Amino acid sequence: MSLRYSDEQRLLADSARDFLAARSPVSAQRRLRDEAVQAGFDAQLWRDAVELGWSAIPFPEDFGGLDFGCKGLGPIFESMGRNLAATPLLSSVVLGGSLLHLAGNSTQQAQWLQAVIGGDRRLALAVDERSRHEPSHIALEAKAEGQGYRLHGDKYWVVDGLGVDAYVVAARTSGQPGDTRGISLFLVPANTPGLTVSALSLIDSRNCARLQLEGVQLGSDALLGTLDEGWTALETALDRGRACLAAELLGMAEQLFETTLEYLKTRVQFDTAIGTFQVLQHRAAKMYVDLALSRSALMAALATLDDASLDVGARARLVSLAKWKAGDTAVKVANEAVQMHGGIGVTDELDVGLYLKRVRVAQSCLGDRDFHCERYAALA
Repeated sequence: MSLRYSDEQRLLADSARDFLAARSPVSAQRRLRDEAVQAGFDAQLWRDAVELGWSAIPFPEDFGGLDFGCKGLGPIFESMGRNLAATPLLSSVVLGGSLLHLAGNSTQQAQWLQAVIGGDRRLALAVDERSRHEPSHIALEAKAEGQGYRLHGDKYWVVDGLGVDAYVVAARTSGQPGDTRGISLFLVPANTPGLTVSALSLIDSRNCARLQLEGVQLGSDALLGTLDEGWTALETALDRGRACLAAELLGMAEQLFETTLEYLKTRVQFDTAIGTFQVLQHRAAKMYVDLALSRSALMAALATLDDASLDVGARARLVSLAKWKAGDTAVKVANEAVQMHGGIGVTDELDVGLYLKRVRVAQSCLGDRDFHCERYAALA
């Protein structure tokens, strides 16, 4: 597998960098936060990103996609991380769209997937039910009733869950929490009776929701894929999302590192640039090494997702390695950036604090460092 972006992917990276630098700088995220925009992103920015083909990148041409594969998403998410840009690309395309592609039937795909790729509809994945990401411990119950199913339970930490058109809900149709067999996927329109959606407040000010399903009645056509067999598609989509989050984390960490290096070169104490202090040089060198290791792990994970010759376990190990390493590095770099900037590092006027908050949320999303360490060890 190649650990470098191809020429086409580098062109995609250049395009994303220029587009986001012009249309979604960090100041744009400040505005979204200060104005308390419920969607958490700029709707016009998302429409323009769809026009650029971002939502079509991972899907085959038969569905209106560009067939760039998951590795084509890497440079996009890196640029999003560098600019703290907020879009529903992760929630609607990488997670929700992937599950429609992997598990949906032709009718569901014709009705929803093409609309997602075209930006006309948005999806969100509802999987987590507790403070820690543990997808195999799904307990939300879906009971067969008549010609359909009745769902009852709660979902938390639904990324971009406010204002979507439908949710892909992972529910238990048999077995006990902890079993991977017995998990099924359901497409639940946002206006379904019995479904209540409320906002969850996060430190990064992004769009996040809680779902309460009180006897939600669905027809048989709401089931995605085979009953009790949703785990494989769910894990595949989650791994795609984890790799994209790793790319975003790396983008944030590299931007913070560059900002901190510039500060070390220009900040003067006792008539001397603080970047000449050996202890700070050693700490910067450690960050540089961690960033290089994170990039290697990320590129391997992205390549794995598009390599059909590798088994599921190998893919999962490399994705968990990338998510752990990128998250661990981003947290360390963010902490160092705050400390090396001194007192102003904790003020809201400095962008460092905004990166720190987003890093904290992104490294926890779809499994934090502890989760992926444990997953990697179990798979190994």
